[in-house]
Amino acid sequence: MAGPDGTDRASPWPPDTAPARPGVPVVLGPLAVDPDGHLVSWRGRPLALSRLERQLLARLASPPVQVWTYERLFSSVWGGAYLGDTAILHSAVKRLRRRLRAVEGGPRVQTVRGVGYRITIND
Repeated sequence: MAGPDGTDRASPWPPDTAPARPGVPVVLGPLAVDPDGHLVSWRGRPLALSRLERQLLARLASPPVQVWTYERLFSSVWGGAYLGDTAILHSAVKRLRRRLRAVEGGPRVQTVRGVGYRITIND
């Protein structure tokens, strides 16, 4: 990635753990998320999610699928500094989980206690 002066800067993430680029569609098995296109589908059926829910789901499903720490998820979705308060993040994940529970066999957001969240897909 080039800096403002045109020189190369190293990414803060190792190459295999770099977060998905914002707005880039993500496909994970039967789940497809296009945050900018306002589209989410499970097995080809559309899911109605808010912008924030789409962004959260896109980050969680971005390759490689892994545990997203509270800090990384917060800064990736909200774009601000993480100050240690997870209430906003927990609330958003709670709403996303509620929407996903309505989808039979759909993806699930799993808590990794004290660390963050990850997505699970049961094909």
